[in-house]
Amino acid sequence: MFYLLVQKGFNVIQTETLLTFGVYLVFLLAVGWYFYKRTSNLEGYILGGRGLGGWVTALSAQASDMSGWLLMGLPGAVYLGGMNEAWIAIGLFIGTALNWIFVSSRLRVYTELTDTLTISSFFEKRFRDPTSLLRVGSAVIILIFFTIYSSSGLVAAGKLFESMFNMDYSVAVISGTVIIVAYTFLGGFMAVCWTDFFQGALMFFAIILVPILGTIDNGGISVIESEMAARNIATSLFHDGSGKALSVMAVISTMAWGLGYFGQPHILTRFMGISSVRELPKATIVALTWVVISLTGAVIVGMVAIPMFDGLHGGDQEKVFIYMIGKLFNPWLGGVLLAAILSAIMSTIDSQLLVSSSALTEDFYKKILRREASQKELMLVGRLCVLVISIIALSMALTPGNTILGLVSYAWGGFGAAFGPVVLFALFSRKTTWVSALSGMIVGTVVLVFWKDAGFGAQLYEIVPGFAANFVTITVVNMIAPQKDEAILAAFDEMKVGLKK
Repeated sequence: MFYLLVQKGFNVIQTETLLTFGVYLVFLLAVGWYFYKRTSNLEGYILGGRGLGGWVTALSAQASDMSGWLLMGLPGAVYLGGMNEAWIAIGLFIGTALNWIFVSSRLRVYTELTDTLTISSFFEKRFRDPTSLLRVGSAVIILIFFTIYSSSGLVAAGKLFESMFNMDYSVAVISGTVIIVAYTFLGGFMAVCWTDFFQGALMFFAIILVPILGTIDNGGISVIESEMAARNIATSLFHDGSGKALSVMAVISTMAWGLGYFGQPHILTRFMGISSVRELPKATIVALTWVVISLTGAVIVGMVAIPMFDGLHGGDQEKVFIYMIGKLFNPWLGGVLLAAILSAIMSTIDSQLLVSSSALTEDFYKKILRREASQKELMLVGRLCVLVISIIALSMALTPGNTILGLVSYAWGGFGAAFGPVVLFALFSRKTTWVSALSGMIVGTVVLVFWKDAGFGAQLYEIVPGFAANFVTITVVNMIAPQKDEAILAAFDEMKVGLKK
């Protein structure tokens, strides 16, 4: 019943919300146009000339990381499963911290040392792969999993527009796609990062305000816990709704989301684009503060929604944040907070589209088809690739039954299993060769896909066996045939020296 009332409420406030959205979207397009006029080469379009400041790097990285699943997917999971699902947030925080502390500085120095703009090209030059199989193979993986990942964001956009304006789902998804593609197409990396900076700030505001007012409106934490207990929804991290203790396997499977961070290209490119390694300590503090508060807020939103709304399922549980805004806020402020959800969605899709476009342009077109292509030609190809990938992702998103969290989990696991160990060995192991890196990438990806398709993911998240298989494969191959190329070993040592400058 309340679901219908919320839909009716959004129809009533459509004019106010549309006006708020209109101002917000014009601003995003203006940012895209601003950087369109100031982007003159492929490095500027793909990596912004490595000129990001600490604050922009931090907020854009985390906004592109969290996406619509932070404000929709995670609260929906907590709404159905209770506190058990908070292990996802704990795992993500740990993974975020390790990524910023150990990976960011080495990757920034090493990619500049090797003069590389994409993760795929970094793998090739870092290991001096004479076959280009590392570069092409990783680019193919990026295209496959980012298409799935991008479609999850378009599903989120469709659900948002569908709920707000009572639009047909297909029309809603197409509308969201057009908006996101427009400013990514125009401004490239700098437009994406600066819009993500503002979007990250707006998401942060929303994820603090909504759960606080929702808790007060429900009568406090005790009322929420009582309702969760009455519905047999877990009120503890360590027990399910029936009071049975969670298995170690269940905890590991849920926390394993954190393993994915080491292999996410759209996050790693932020480390590559920061102006200086000296900016990273400040950026790390900002990023980790944003993450811990945002993840906590998202979990609380899911819990607060339990006594507020009854009987949401089949994907509707991922709209609890939208429904909560409709109930708690007036049309004008509600429009701003709903724009925060759109921000969460956009901030990830734009990054994914740009990284995918970079893979096609830098790792296929320039590497294989047109080695002598001009910078103007490469930027045009990059923009056209954004359109092509968007259309493919859109076709996947037009299936209404897809859930945000389900699509994200597969793509996230894919990158973690395929790239995570390769990135870590590239940055921390002198003796890793291109053969061991390629072998690990292939084995990790195959194990992940097999595990998922065989249905074992219900017992253990597929990223765990995929990541482990990749890691073990690289370790074994390194023991059999370690790196002996003196130039590669010297470059690794030079990277370590660069960290101290």
